[in-house]
This record gives sequence, structure tokens and C-alpha cells, in this order.
Amino acid sequence: MHPHDQTIFALSSGRLPSAIAIVRLSGPHAGIALQMLAGKLPLPRMATRALLRDGNGEPIDDAVVLWFPGPASATGEDVAELHVHGSRAVVATMFSVLSTMPQMRPAEPGEFTRRAFENGKIDLTEAEGLDDLIHADTDRQRRQALRQLKGLLGDKARGWREQIIEATALIEAGIDFADEGDVPAELMASALSRIEQLLAEIETVLSAQGRAERLRDGLTVVIAGPPNAGKSTLMNQLARREVAIVSPHAGTTRDVIEIQLDLQGYPVTVIDTAGIRETDDPVEQEGVRRARDRAAQADLVLWLSEDNQPEAERRSEVPVWLVRNKIDLPRPQETATATVQGDAPVFAISARTGAGVAGLLEALIGFARDFFGSTENGLITRERQRALLNETVAALRRSVTAVDLGEELAAEELRIAALALGRLLGRVDVEDVLDVIFREFCIGK
Repeated sequence: MHPHDQTIFALSSGRLPSAIAIVRLSGPHAGIALQMLAGKLPLPRMATRALLRDGNGEPIDDAVVLWFPGPASATGEDVAELHVHGSRAVVATMFSVLSTMPQMRPAEPGEFTRRAFENGKIDLTEAEGLDDLIHADTDRQRRQALRQLKGLLGDKARGWREQIIEATALIEAGIDFADEGDVPAELMASALSRIEQLLAEIETVLSAQGRAERLRDGLTVVIAGPPNAGKSTLMNQLARREVAIVSPHAGTTRDVIEIQLDLQGYPVTVIDTAGIRETDDPVEQEGVRRARDRAAQADLVLWLSEDNQPEAERRSEVPVWLVRNKIDLPRPQETATATVQGDAPVFAISARTGAGVAGLLEALIGFARDFFGSTENGLITRERQRALLNETVAALRRSVTAVDLGEELAAEELRIAALALGRLLGRVDVEDVLDVIFREFCIGK
């Protein structure tokens, strides 16, 4: 039996127990199951109270049910929703009853959304937007995901693809009417004009994004430095809670500790690492190795020390800010200020008292703002999308230069550009991508 001939069901609301639990069904037997449970099929899209019963007529729960006949439903199939009381016992009984019905099975992760995609209810960019919205931790992530879910990139891509197809048709018409005097030249001129305008539009979108697609994963900031520099104390200050053990003994932190921060809507992962020094302790050596690896992969390193001595660890391609800690200890003319050493800022703070930490946070917010660029009107949210748009631009450029070599070559490059946009929308040659995307969804979506 084909999987789409089966009806799937899953819990589509939050973790149990809860006030209300929503059990969703989608597939050709959703209406039959709803009628068996509620005794009758309610009016479409009208919330109806019903006493749900099992196959023996025993009551399960007093619930509210909804019926969405396909194709006018979220998945494009017949869909039923059972709004029951959110106890584990009620939901477990409901699942047990549904499992005994013919051609019914539990849904796989992301299967509801995948069916919506395969039935033409959403394109792949909208599916990615839904996934991003589910996993959004900050307000900026939420707004970016919502724009994608509304289909802004998908709508643009569909329009671009139609223009490419129209330009291809003009070139191929010129080939067909090669014996008609000026007709081929006129058609080619019109096609080239469309291609150049389209190329400029897509290039503008690509150049205006900054690192908007990185907003999904966030910025990674590593706190590094020698032992006893105050790295764990600074970590606790940034987190505003005790997340790392603070000790006067060197080598206390031996593993990588991470916290997630929301800095004015920018998602930032701050990582506390082991003190970097030469040691004979094999466990501490592993901690130092991990610290070096994370620093090399970071977007920004905060090098904590008590002086201005340059460190070998700071000589890397990753931006490094020197953070001079422990200004609360007696030192001549030491204040909580930020200066600049070379191209990098230098901050003077006290991780123990919090002096200067607010200024460091403000600088981190500014760094995040510059790093991500303008995301308010961003269309690109994933590396996959950027790569396919770059493929489209490259093919369009080749089509322009190929005109002098032959109209057939130009038309072939346009077909390659249209294919890239089709892959962006998920309408051609994306089977290898679908499983990767939809398995990231939770069950019930």
C-alpha cells in the first residue's frame, strides 16, 4: 500500500499533561475515523462538541471536533482534529483506538507538512519557514521565519522562473524563425533585456542579505584565555545565573559549556572553554584541545586576561577582542572602559562585580547587528537557498555571454537557471533534500 493511501494521526499540540490536546488526522480515512469516534460527521470547518467513543461504545472523552474535507485543508487531504482533554490517559486511549482502525498509522516527523508540500499547498521555502518558526528562540528569528512562511521568497522565485521561461521561449522562437529576416534579432534583443533585468534583481537580493541565513543558527562567541582569567565568572555574568563552576584553582573548567543568549533579538551562543596552557594532565589537555577547536570555529573570540600581552591564541582569522578582567583589584588608574588595540577593541571589566560588562554586552549587540546585516527585509534564510540563487545567477550570466556563440547555448543556460529555481521551490530534482528537511520537524507537524 502506498503511504498516501494510509491515514496518519499524531498529537499536534504541546507536551502532556495540558489543558487541551489536539490529535490531528490526515488522509482518505480521516472522515471515517471521525464518524466512528463521534457518531456522525460534523459540518465542515465548524467546531462541534462530541462524546468520543471507542469501538465497543465506551466513552473516551467529551471533546470538540473539527472536519476539514480535502483539498480545502492544511495538507490538501481530508483532515480531522480532535480537541480532547490533555491528560496522558485520554491521549493514550485515543491513540490505542485509532491504531486499531484499518489503514491508520502514527505519523512520522514532519509528515503532515510533507503531505502539504506534495499536494501543492506550500512550496519548499514555505516548509523551511515553518520549520524555522517552530524552532525560533528570539523575536528576530520569529519575524524572519514568518516572512518565509508567508511565501515571500517562493513568490519571488516563481516570478523569476516564469520570466526565465518567457525569455527562453523568445530565444527558441528566434531559432525557429531564423529565415524571417529581422525577427530573430528582435526576439533576441527582447530576451536579453529581460535576462539582464532579472539578473540585476536577483543579484540585488543576494548582495543585500548580509548573513541573514545565519540568524537561524545564531552567532557563536567563545570565551578563551589562560587559566584563572575569570572566564567562568564572566560566563555567569552574561547568563545572569550560575552555569559554570568558579574556583580559584587552575584547570577547573575542562569541558565546553554553552549558554544561549537573546541580545535584542539576536541569538548568540556563548561558550566557556578550558584555560589554555601547557599541562601534563591528559584530561586538561583534552579540554585545551577542545577550547582551541571551538575558538577556531567561532564568529568572535573574547580573550580574557589580566594584561595587554599579545597571545598566540589571538593570532587567527577569527575576530578577537581583548577583555582585561579583574579591574576591581588594586591597580594604578584602571577603569571600566573600552579602548582599541590595533583593529580590535579592548575592554576593561570586572567579571566578579559586573563593572564594564554592560559595555561589553552593548558591543556584542553591535557586532551581531553588523554580522547579520539587514534581516528585516531578508528573503534568504538558508545556505541551500543562497547556493541555488547563486547557481541561477551564474547560469544567467553564461546565457548572456553565450549569445554570440549560438542561441542554442543561451537557451540551454536559461534552462539550467530555471532548473535551479525549480529546485529552490522543491518542484524538481529535490528528493535527496526532502528527507533531510522534513525529518527535522517534530511529530504532528
